[in-house]
Amino acid sequence: MKTSFDLVADPRDAQGKGASRRLRRSGKVPAILYGGPQAPRQILLDHQNLLTLLVNERFYSTILSLSIGGEKQAAILKDVQRHPAKNQILHMDLQRVFDNEAIRMSIPLHFKGAAGSPGVKTEGGIVSHLLNQVEVLCLPKDLPEFVEVDMSEMHINDMKRLSDLPLPAGVQFVALAHGRDEPVVSIHHPRAEEAETPAATEAAAAAPAAGAAPAADAKKEEAKPAAGAAKKEGGKK
Repeated sequence: MKTSFDLVADPRDAQGKGASRRLRRSGKVPAILYGGPQAPRQILLDHQNLLTLLVNERFYSTILSLSIGGEKQAAILKDVQRHPAKNQILHMDLQRVFDNEAIRMSIPLHFKGAAGSPGVKTEGGIVSHLLNQVEVLCLPKDLPEFVEVDMSEMHINDMKRLSDLPLPAGVQFVALAHGRDEPVVSIHHPRAEEAETPAATEAAAAAPAAGAAPAADAKKEEAKPAAGAAKKEGGKK
């Protein structure tokens, strides 16, 4: 099977939270390797090397070559636990991979052609990505690195679902296998609120002008008693 990344691991003997903290301080990441007929195995990985590898999108969706004491084992990444505040990997889960056993894997969606599509370029539509990755089921040899979504022919109000996406032979979407044809991407009109914003602005600008007349009338009413009082004072003289 084709592998994309090489990982070197050491066996891990020390167990417990205290031992894990000491290992992390020394630049190691506790991890577990499981799957297949063998028992789960506790291992250690180099923290700095992982930080470099995890930046690459392909690391999450391809088969890894794991070396433990010179013994090679194909595996896939199943989970990464990160520190909530620091740039630190706390723990990793890896699953063994075998040539004749199908695997479930989340792989990214790559969108292309949106800017030149009729729905965006000439009809003024807006793109909504409803999914960014999708889970597939296949043998390790058939695992794709990503699924491409071609939007170049989409018009406004068009939508693509999982059933519209091409897949290599031997690969299937897990959601479709369970009867869920999930929406992936759509092109739609701008929101009604966005279109109404200029009208609302004009109405707000006109409101003070409309309210100016009552204010002026009120001033006139206040002036009338004052004028009457002035006439009375004049009569007394």
